[in-house]
Amino acid sequence: MILNLLMFMFNLIGLILIRSHYLMVLISLELIFIVLYNLIYLYLNFFDYEYFFGLMYLILGVCESCLGLSLLVYLVRSLSLSYVSSLGLC
Repeated sequence: MILNLLMFMFNLIGLILIRSHYLMVLISLELIFIVLYNLIYLYLNFFDYEYFFGLMYLILGVCESCLGLSLLVYLVRSLSLSYVSSLGLC
């Protein structure tokens, strides 16, 4: 449990420090997602709940990663860029 929380904190720090490249942001978000899924699994296992909520969370995470990768492919093919700073979102 403590290892999961440490991994979560290190991934958040990594997301803040290395946010220039879009693929690195996606990898960091996926690692955060995996740690949170592991925490949900441990919580549901501890209280002997059903794992339906964990399955729904996993399905939403897969949809999120597909959307992120398709956006990355679109940006690289159409605009020839893969840096977050060059998107001009803020």
